[in-house]
Amino acid sequence: MKIKLNISSERYNEIKFALEERGIEIDDTADLVLSEANSFIDNLIVREKGTKARIILPVEDIVYIESFGHAVEVQTLKAVYQATDRLYRIISLLDPEKFLRISNSVIIARNKVKRITPTLSSKFILTMINGKSVDVTRSYYYIFKEYFGI
Repeated sequence: MKIKLNISSERYNEIKFALEERGIEIDDTADLVLSEANSFIDNLIVREKGTKARIILPVEDIVYIESFGHAVEVQTLKAVYQATDRLYRIISLLDPEKFLRISNSVIIARNKVKRITPTLSSKFILTMINGKSVDVTRSYYYIFKEYFGI
């Protein structure tokens, strides 16, 4: 049996060793996921776009995450990576104090917003620290305002 571990780095090796002793293989591509209750990940497994090599990306490096159909891209200051999970799964793993969903296809890092520009149609346009712009859609408008205290 193969499972994927989404647990804190402090307990990762302990749990991995215990599972492997019982004949369970740890694999980041497995469909079954073991995660801790009320804990959030420190790292996200992503792939490099060109080589498809797997990278362990610290979540503090994430500027925003955007989905395009089935493809999910993770933007950092230095590069763009391909996520191995769906957007709804990633948001459940991230700390809600640090990350916020602003549309059906975008999650932002709270501390990576450079500029907030309001529009006339109950939306915001955010400029992130990497210079890219993302939109807060109308359905997430009030959630965003409350989250940022606007």
